[in-house]
Amino acid sequence: MSVPAAYLGVILIWSTTPLAIQWSAQGASFSFAVMARMLIGLAICMLLLFATRTMLPFTPAAKRLYAINGLSIFVSMLLTYWGALHIPSGLISVIFGLSPLVTGVFAALWLSERTLTPLRLAGLGLALSGLWIIFGQPWPGDSQATLGTAAVVIGMAMQALGLVWIKRLNVRASALAITAGSLGVATPLFVLAWLIADSAQLPPDTTLRAGTAIVYLGVLGSVVGFTLYYYVIKHLDAGRVALIMLVTPVSALLLGQTLNAEFIPASGWAGIALIGAGLLLYEWPALRQLNGPRTSPDT
Repeated sequence: MSVPAAYLGVILIWSTTPLAIQWSAQGASFSFAVMARMLIGLAICMLLLFATRTMLPFTPAAKRLYAINGLSIFVSMLLTYWGALHIPSGLISVIFGLSPLVTGVFAALWLSERTLTPLRLAGLGLALSGLWIIFGQPWPGDSQATLGTAAVVIGMAMQALGLVWIKRLNVRASALAITAGSLGVATPLFVLAWLIADSAQLPPDTTLRAGTAIVYLGVLGSVVGFTLYYYVIKHLDAGRVALIMLVTPVSALLLGQTLNAEFIPASGWAGIALIGAGLLLYEWPALRQLNGPRTSPDT
């Protein structure tokens, strides 16, 4: 596979995922939308395991990994889907852009990694200042926007915590096996959440846009996107990978404004700019590698 094509694919998928989440949750109940997405993703993972003859480890350590990551996916996605009903889709991408910063904090506290240099602490401070401004925004048209923002922030933090926990477990397994095992834990929980929230009632008037968004997320957002991302990580240096986290919030904001008529007030843009500047400072050591030699695709 071409590395530039995979790189562009990750940017396109991650840029469109927040808008697809919002469309799927608005056209059907949020619990049904996320459950349907995970069912599709799990089915595809199982087919890929069979087609590639990839073994799914069931050692005690692997089971622990599936359980932890599955719970992380469940809490993160359920909160994100609910929050998507109340805030602009572009803002979801901006909040998830904070994930490297939050992951670094968890890694420093839990894994004793020396990731929080003075420059990165300055970036973290800028990003948190921007997030504070965003929390104070009276977002147009929704009285629960503050709660929606909080839900997405907690969802992002849970995802970051799950990543650090997985690293702490240090289980040797393929990315496909980890994804399949984790979805095997998370999907029944999403089904249970749908049963509780919707009393097992299928959405009576799911729109074509919502159904298409659910399928798109199940196929591309849950399986293809992460497969391409792991491929990019393997073949490119950290600086070029870090650029993805800088580009996708901007492109997601533009897509939300163009395709979903989303309005963000001027002070909201100020908060977003601070988050972007903080992320830029945080990733600056990796971005400096862009002037260095490029990693060979064959390594």
